[in-house]
Amino acid sequence: MEDKNIVVSGMRPTGRLHLGNYFGALSNFVKLQNEHKCFFFVADLHALTTAYDRTENLALNSKQMVIDWLAAGLDPKKCTIFVQSHVPEVSELATLLGMFTPLGWLLRNPTYKEQLNELIKKKYAGQEDKGAAQKIAMLAEQDLNEMASFGFLGYPVLMATDILIHKATYVPVGQDQIAHLEIARDIVRRFSDIYKSDALLEPKPLLTKIPKVPGLDGRKMSKSYGNTIELGEDLESVRKKVMAMFTDPNKKKANDPANPDGCAVFAFHKIYNKDFAKKEADCRAGACGCVACKKELFELMAVEIDAFNKRREAFAKDEAYLQQILKEGALKARESAAKTLSEVKKVMNIL
Repeated sequence: MEDKNIVVSGMRPTGRLHLGNYFGALSNFVKLQNEHKCFFFVADLHALTTAYDRTENLALNSKQMVIDWLAAGLDPKKCTIFVQSHVPEVSELATLLGMFTPLGWLLRNPTYKEQLNELIKKKYAGQEDKGAAQKIAMLAEQDLNEMASFGFLGYPVLMATDILIHKATYVPVGQDQIAHLEIARDIVRRFSDIYKSDALLEPKPLLTKIPKVPGLDGRKMSKSYGNTIELGEDLESVRKKVMAMFTDPNKKKANDPANPDGCAVFAFHKIYNKDFAKKEADCRAGACGCVACKKELFELMAVEIDAFNKRREAFAKDEAYLQQILKEGALKARESAAKTLSEVKKVMNIL
């Protein structure tokens, strides 16, 4: 019997994907395609909410993302892969939903100010020690007003549309992301209350266990920190990065006992090493040095990374296949989206 549950999720093409993206979301996409009817989309419109003035690599990043997805194991025969902007019904429904979404909901959205402040921090990084705090604060306030675009403020409505337009049963999220889904549920309830219709369905969170994937410096792996290992990165580059990874700063000699908690190398051993419990015991007992530990980690990583890179290279060479996937994916997504849009327009008395 066919699974009637529908799962929807996407990623913003703001740069190359890295191992944090892979273990945090992409590997889960691959599992979900075998269990549910899945729609996975490249969120290029969402990328514009924070980078509308930096679109020179948007198309390339979108293409590279699809290649990474295929190399990771997403199968267009098992799931629908498409680019968000290739489904114009999404933009139309977002406009309709935005008509009755209260402004207060968007202004209270915790992510709104968090992301604005993050953008400002990036812009003025390194200037804090120049004794110009007041000037920077004034410029930051100007940036806040400039960056607070209609698209940026309204991105939760667009995000909700991505989910609701396919009548998603579930949206895969981590425990800390459940609040992001609540506005979509609120929009459905408001729609139902105003128009007395069940044309939109409330999506549920599909909680996923996300392994901790630190960056090279021990912080969260992020493009903004410059501490990533990219998908498709060549092995020699990965080797150099692994050998430079952050470890316990209190371990001075190879045979000194160490604390693996907070060590980026050990965090990766937990992902790649089946016998990480022994590795932890050896680390605490001082039975292995950091250099040897890093070499062992790279050897474990190299097997999977090399296989991924070979698959990726094959997909990257087949331009016709990539175009076919996106064309067919857009057609399937549009067919699904058009049904919901038609129902909503009928309920809202739009001819």
